[in-house]
Amino acid sequence: MLPSRYFYDLTQPEIAEHFKRSGLVIMPAGSVEQHGPHLPTGTDSIAASVIAHAVAERMDGIVLPGTQLGVTPMHAPFAGTITLTPETYMRLVIETCSSTAKHGAKYLLILNWHEGNIPSLAIAAEALHRQHGMTVLTVQACYVANELFGHQCGGLTHGGEIEALAVMSNRPDLVHLDRVDYSSDHSHGHHMDKLRRTHSYQPVLTDIRCIAPTGWYGDPKNATADRGEELVATVADSITTEATEIFKQLDAVLGGGTAEVRSFRQAV
Repeated sequence: MLPSRYFYDLTQPEIAEHFKRSGLVIMPAGSVEQHGPHLPTGTDSIAASVIAHAVAERMDGIVLPGTQLGVTPMHAPFAGTITLTPETYMRLVIETCSSTAKHGAKYLLILNWHEGNIPSLAIAAEALHRQHGMTVLTVQACYVANELFGHQCGGLTHGGEIEALAVMSNRPDLVHLDRVDYSSDHSHGHHMDKLRRTHSYQPVLTDIRCIAPTGWYGDPKNATADRGEELVATVADSITTEATEIFKQLDAVLGGGTAEVRSFRQAV
């Protein structure tokens, strides 16, 4: 039994043994950006890391030291936001994960909580599969949380209840519900978020103020640490169930990384 599921907590022999036994690494993906007056700028990265660790416990994985930064120029008008370019972000993801592939990591689960990372992660995942032989699955954990808790939390809003719960599950000291005093209009926020989350039409929004003039919207006042722990556990259970089945399906069609599959990947 590993003493921790975080890569940087483990010794070299523990990591080497894990690669032989399981071969699963999990890359948490988040961002550092403003989340209003009540949530930390690291909200997305905290959420990704906490859920990644819970999934790692369930799936016998280890959580990579992924960058806490992400691709988030949309939030740049507000202080507290640090953004990487897509090119820099992709290189960080690829080089981090490919380093583990060289030593025996076979399966990669990318667990993302920040929508701005999605295009870059898709390109990085493709490269890690084709160039480094990893079996890769990307999970949009924020969308999983919305599917499971959106009906009771007012949907997935920037700085709203779902995000507050994710942070409170692990760092309740960083959530300041007493400072909630200027949420942007909910109906406008939901309308604009729905506009950018459809499969068929994908507009580019350059500024979060197009969605929420104050930088955030939602109603997090009912968030508690206990409910946060419930959200993390439920989301982790759901991801574990689905990811386990998907990896089995990928093994069936990819041949578990056989020489024939590696040859095919190199040829295309």
